[in-house]
Amino acid sequence: MVKKYTFPMGGIHPDKHKITASCPIIKAELPPFVTIPVKQHIGAPAKILVTKGDKVKAGTLLADADGIVSADVHSSVSGEVTKIEDTPGAGGYTEKMITVKVEGDDWESSIDRTPDIVKEIKLTAEEIIAKIREGGIVGMGGAGYPTPIKTTLPEGKKAEMLIINGIECEPFLTADDRLMIEKAEQIIMGAKVLNRALGIQNAVIAIDENKPDAIERITNLSKLYVGVNVKVCKTKYPQGGERQLINAITGRELPSGKLPIDIGCVVQNVGTVFAVYETVLKNKPLFERVVTVSGPGCAHPGNYLARIGTPISSLIKQSGGQPDDIEKIVLGGPMMGNTVTNTETPVTKLTSGILLLNGAEFAKHEPTACIRCGKCALVCPAGLRPFAIRQAVSFNDPADTLRRLHVGDCIECGCCAYTCPAHIPLLDYCKIAKQEIRKK
Repeated sequence: MVKKYTFPMGGIHPDKHKITASCPIIKAELPPFVTIPVKQHIGAPAKILVTKGDKVKAGTLLADADGIVSADVHSSVSGEVTKIEDTPGAGGYTEKMITVKVEGDDWESSIDRTPDIVKEIKLTAEEIIAKIREGGIVGMGGAGYPTPIKTTLPEGKKAEMLIINGIECEPFLTADDRLMIEKAEQIIMGAKVLNRALGIQNAVIAIDENKPDAIERITNLSKLYVGVNVKVCKTKYPQGGERQLINAITGRELPSGKLPIDIGCVVQNVGTVFAVYETVLKNKPLFERVVTVSGPGCAHPGNYLARIGTPISSLIKQSGGQPDDIEKIVLGGPMMGNTVTNTETPVTKLTSGILLLNGAEFAKHEPTACIRCGKCALVCPAGLRPFAIRQAVSFNDPADTLRRLHVGDCIECGCCAYTCPAHIPLLDYCKIAKQEIRKK
């Protein structure tokens, strides 16, 4: 029997709703316009290099990383730059975006568009990191941390293991699952590339047990490659959290305030690893990604390879349109995703899913008084006491009190709010607490 790994503390088991697991990835239609944000990552916005009226191709550099914690941004289509202005983003705030009118699908000539899988790595570690930087790659699991930084080892630190996150524990989302099934060998080669960059031969691809096809496909192929192995994890949310996954795979607990590299680990999302393969070995910058369109309000759920900057309305239309009874549209998963009201919001490097949610399962409940059951503390994977954090916020306790409750360790997974029988929005209180600490 195959050993299955998991983290020991907390977690929940929401219904998975993986209704698109058997839907192959299809190319999304090109929209008339793409609107590309210059900040699709943690850190500083990229510095814009183009002007209105410029002609660009897919892969043309539009904005250059401004500082160490930043990432390049490339055009996802060929056409003309028509606007460079502040535009409402997914969070409702305006941000600088570049609009390109689509006039075709010409790609930069340096990109290798053949289906051949490149299996030879000729570059040094420094050259690999430079190419990752030039490709504009960021963490595609939701964090958006620039990948070159995670791949560059701090002085005095040594990597022992590369953990590739193929868990995809959020309900509905299957983009990573389909990527592992359809692009398994490319992902393995991406792992080999990162191994070379880190100076190790120890990559572990962690896959949730609810993805049997991906497990079989990658396990069989990984036998042909040295330094890449598969570990199967038990289905439990939030198994894909960085701290929880490290604990499950290595048995090590990441101390509060420390980074994975402090205990010898580097964690990368499976989509990021695929992007590394395409950038380093095929010279293709990150300008498209797989997006799951699903939810009970979606007529034709599916997985789409969409260009960055595509309005989410375009993917919703390709999936059967938006019914009148939709309660909310969520970017990402239902647990940690963000609700949007503007369907012209563009797909970014971080958009893993678009969910059309309705029905009683997602009905709003009025919160009632806390009954002090402690369930929120039992399911918290970080070992926090959400009920105490809520009380501290409600009584305007000082930031020092919130720090003593270790609010900074909250990964905003939503387990507390999901479990609360009083329907108290505990996650919101945790977010407010983190904001108060940042203010001080």
